[in-house]
Amino acid sequence: MKVVGRVFEPQTDSPEVADHHIGHRLRELRQLAGLTQAQVAERLQIGQSSVTRMEGRRDLRISTLRDYLGAMGASLRINAHFHNAADMINSLREADYRFEQIDENQLLLPIVGEDRLPPHRDVVFSIKPKYSHKITTGEKTIELRRRFPMSVPVGTTALIYETSPTRALAGIAEIGEVHRRDPQEIWKNFGEQACITRKEFDAYFAGVDRAYAIELKHGRRLPRALELSELRERFSFEPPQSFLYATPKLREALLYEFSQVPY
Repeated sequence: MKVVGRVFEPQTDSPEVADHHIGHRLRELRQLAGLTQAQVAERLQIGQSSVTRMEGRRDLRISTLRDYLGAMGASLRINAHFHNAADMINSLREADYRFEQIDENQLLLPIVGEDRLPPHRDVVFSIKPKYSHKITTGEKTIELRRRFPMSVPVGTTALIYETSPTRALAGIAEIGEVHRRDPQEIWKNFGEQACITRKEFDAYFAGVDRAYAIELKHGRRLPRALELSELRERFSFEPPQSFLYATPKLREALLYEFSQVPY
């Protein structure tokens, strides 16, 4: 199968597989699992006719496929199989991204599922100096983003890169809960803790229907700020527009140089 947007559909490069659409495969799996359509429908809390329609479809949304498989006690995993991917190996290792190397030219990368990334990876935020200072003094406890992965676990280290004119990695905090809600709800519940004006908030979230509020705890300054020139020379670091995952090399350097970094 291949992923097309948010929809699954089978590759039909040969007549032999043309009739074996995704619904047909699900029906086969259900039968092998010894389940009836009525049993699957009961577990999904939908009508049996809906299950019949699923098993007749040639394409399905990822969420529908996940739920159907979950009703049978299975979990969904989607892999990206790269050919001639030797050039990617060093980058993947640098980013601490989990992958399976089939041979020197083929990689298998999980792209859906909880195992696609290591459970704890430091996150680097780009933040204006006036907000960075408020985080490290404890005044600002919410960071707002238009996009942010919900999979980032509580306790993840947040490294704070101050944008111009500072242009340096200057602070550190701990990520708490990540909240994804309607922008107006985010403003109502977290606007004050974000230390941002309503005008700034509305301008930032204009045109989006989801906003992210990231809890930040135990903010403090690093004993020595790492300027952008040093970050580039030592870690090939380029500041993100919003956020990025820190490389293991950067984290190891911080642990070595700054005994105050670990909690």
